[in-house]
Amino acid sequence: MIKKSVVKSLDELMEFPKEGIFSTVLASGDVSNHTLMCLKKGTDISEHTSTREAAVTVLKGKGIFVLKGKSIKMKPGVFIFMPKNAPHSLKASEDLAILLSLSGK
Repeated sequence: MIKKSVVKSLDELMEFPKEGIFSTVLASGDVSNHTLMCLKKGTDISEHTSTREAAVTVLKGKGIFVLKGKSIKMKPGVFIFMPKNAPHSLKASEDLAILLSLSGK
């Protein structure tokens, strides 16, 4: 359980590194975790799974998200829900900012 209210400006927190990924945890509790991730153009995250349900909301930039073998075009406003243990990966074709929310235990 997140014990206190959290209010943050995602635009102000976005920080694109010279290479790789910048991430910052916005809020974390017993059953949920919310992380802002900023990926430099060309950065990829290789295929992996999570033992928790997850949702990705694209805030800025473009890329390709692969979920269970299906390619999804990432652009601002796209929401992707993933059941636990679903294989997924992504590649940033532009500087890319996403909000990653994990839920469940």
